[in-house]
Amino acid sequence: MEDTTKKPLVIMPCLDMIDGRVVKGVNFVDIKDAGDPVACCQAYCAAGADELAMLDITATVEGRKTLVEVTRKVADAATVPFTMGGGIKSVETAEEVLNAGADKISTSSAVFRNPSMIADMVKAFGAGKVTVAIDVAQNAALPSGYEVFIDGGRTATGKDAIEWTKQVLDYGVATILPTSKSTDGAKTGYDLPLIRQIRALTDADIVASGGAGTLEHFAEAAEAGATVLLAASVFHFHLIGIPELKKFLAGRGFPVRL
Repeated sequence: MEDTTKKPLVIMPCLDMIDGRVVKGVNFVDIKDAGDPVACCQAYCAAGADELAMLDITATVEGRKTLVEVTRKVADAATVPFTMGGGIKSVETAEEVLNAGADKISTSSAVFRNPSMIADMVKAFGAGKVTVAIDVAQNAALPSGYEVFIDGGRTATGKDAIEWTKQVLDYGVATILPTSKSTDGAKTGYDLPLIRQIRALTDADIVASGGAGTLEHFAEAAEAGATVLLAASVFHFHLIGIPELKKFLAGRGFPVRL
């Protein structure tokens, strides 16, 4: 298996959005406003973010498409690649978002309900444009100990998360974005066993998501096999600066883009 530690780590602030505003919750609830997406994007680009993630977190449950107009505005402001997700429920929706200026799309609930769509998106746009997000919760009754949740973490599926990940990878997806409900926004650290289980399956990029609270948490995720380090609260509320984080990781021997 490829030595993923040789690739520079990607530092990726995540901008969760509701009604066009950046928000942040804890365990997928307790939502707080965190600012304007374009202003946040500009600040993160200036601070040295490698990539950005923009997620319209209620689009799926509200049955609407992701915010194409916001995508356009962010694309005009962004100086780094960004991924847009939320409400992307068809190849056509994905194409609309990519045409609006997103560099990649992230999809979760729609492709769980219709897995063949993953292959259609990879064929249409290339594997590098498609991220599959997998929200999970711990469930000791399942072989991996994790169950897939959809609809923004609201709906249990009964599906084993690692089995679903294997299925996703079989379609040739280049990036997996797992988020554990138990650690999301809690600032107690990423779900490292989940990252390790996925890394054991693949050389694909793994986005560590949900739980960063300290500099050490980022290093732990990288050691577990994550290649992209995503966080929201610690960046939005200025608990950790991106230059500070990169300097810390470099000091620990991880390759980063300084």
